[in-house]
Amino acid sequence: MARVLIVDDSPTEMHKLTGWLEQHGHQVLKANNGADGVALARLNKPDAVLMDIVMPGMNGFQATRQLSKDPETRAIPVIVVTTKDQETDRIWATRQGARDFLTKPVEEHALIAKLKEVLGA
Repeated sequence: MARVLIVDDSPTEMHKLTGWLEQHGHQVLKANNGADGVALARLNKPDAVLMDIVMPGMNGFQATRQLSKDPETRAIPVIVVTTKDQETDRIWATRQGARDFLTKPVEEHALIAKLKEVLGA
């Protein structure tokens, strides 16, 4: 299946998302902040990125913008997975290059469906 990078500073969220993805046959890469997420994406070229927004240091908007502007990573679809659920957050995420947006708490079926959608499966 796909190789998915999760960028989230919450150990609980990381554990939950990792479990779901692995149950569906995906390989998981993990970063707990935006800067590490960008570095891992450049190094490993995952098939998709699940990006939290509120993180220390480089936030998810900044990391998404870096990935979408870099010729090496711009083709990697980013799905924002965040507690921020205002329409302005969705618009801003899209402007930064995010392909899709899910609001926490996310449900397993919604996550897997979005992932299939952005991967073209």
